[in-house]
Amino acid sequence: MTLTFTIWFIIAGFLLIAMAISGTVIQRLPLTTSILYLVSGLAIGAYGTGFVTIDAIENAELLERITEIAVIVSLFAAGLKLRFEWHDERWHLPLRLALVTMTATIALVTLAGVVGLGLPLGAAIILGAVLAPTDPVLASEVEVADARDQDRLRFSLTGEAGLNDGTAFPFVMLGLGIMGLHEMGPLGVRWVAVDLVWSVLGGLAIGAVLGALVGYVVVHLRRDRNHATGRDEFLTLGLIAFAYGIALLLHTYGFLAVFAAGLGLRWIEARLTPGDFDAAIEQLAHGDEEERATGEETAPVHMAESILGFNEKLGSLGELAVVLLVGALLAPDYVPWQAIWFVPLLFFVIRPLAVWIGLRGSESDPVQKRLVSWFGIRGIGSLYYLSYAIVHGVPEEIATELAAITLTTIAISILLHGITVTPLMTWYENRSGNSARAATSKDPDPEPAS
Repeated sequence: MTLTFTIWFIIAGFLLIAMAISGTVIQRLPLTTSILYLVSGLAIGAYGTGFVTIDAIENAELLERITEIAVIVSLFAAGLKLRFEWHDERWHLPLRLALVTMTATIALVTLAGVVGLGLPLGAAIILGAVLAPTDPVLASEVEVADARDQDRLRFSLTGEAGLNDGTAFPFVMLGLGIMGLHEMGPLGVRWVAVDLVWSVLGGLAIGAVLGALVGYVVVHLRRDRNHATGRDEFLTLGLIAFAYGIALLLHTYGFLAVFAAGLGLRWIEARLTPGDFDAAIEQLAHGDEEERATGEETAPVHMAESILGFNEKLGSLGELAVVLLVGALLAPDYVPWQAIWFVPLLFFVIRPLAVWIGLRGSESDPVQKRLVSWFGIRGIGSLYYLSYAIVHGVPEEIATELAAITLTTIAISILLHGITVTPLMTWYENRSGNSARAATSKDPDPEPAS
């Protein structure tokens, strides 16, 4: 990377100011901030001024670390937004999407990689694992808005993005194992026992326990002793780093641990909030900071919402940094002719077919299924898995082909999904509101308004 820090500061400063000023305007347009970041990245990369010369192969380790941080921050926020009981039946949909749909996507991409791209089996499985996860960073427009959002579509997409960024990892390891770059054990026993079962279940358990434990201790100290108030940004970063580090130390998947830590923290908030959640949210607008942080009814909600607010700001900065890099990474060498047929195949055939397989017989309505099929957004998680595979020894020739397909897919996903998200979600929300009003009008004995 030859761009000086001075130019980086100018570009970053300009974009941050522009986003702050034009944020409300962008929300009304069929655009997302990610599109603007991508175009800015293209402008400073090989297709524009050439200020940035960065290579996905040579700089794979740097890209792995940058995307790793961006993903774990967004996964924690995704978990913290989901204020649902573990046994809530709405979990059925994201679990189906993260397990069945993702596995079907990997299988179909693997088939396309072997037959259409001529990749070795191991490399095709890696490509499938790289492109199967939906993205928790770039999918913010279709995720739940906050902990009060009960919409089934948004919940399904949020839960899917949170879970499948971790459950794709076993398949990355499987691809590396088939290529002889990872130990799988006799007949793949180690892969099944460690990479598939222990790493997934262990990561979820570690994160959930740590999130709930930290949340309980903090609320107890604040509510009962007036201690540990303020500095929620330290608490946010500390819990993310602690859960991620412990998970990696115990050879589990840190992505799942961080997502589960957000779920665990929100779960303990729901357990410790004595009254109605909406009422507690309203109370946060009154009193001084100390009263809100230590109050009997507001302490749990104040903790969770303060952490979420800071975390979402961090996620926005991560989105800016990584999507800029995606735009700068795109170069003539990384726009393969195979993308002409592969990307439409992924978006218009593989994703819808995999969603149909995963949600067949589910309680979601046809409109929700079609929107879930379309909003399989690829992004920063895919770039992380690509970089991880390259760092772990994928041969350069194969790595270059994987990088070309992945970067092109991410860029097209940012553009296509970004242009369609505002009109489609506006239409869906209007439809949902009309359906709710129609159902209420047909109710012969409606509940009195509270």
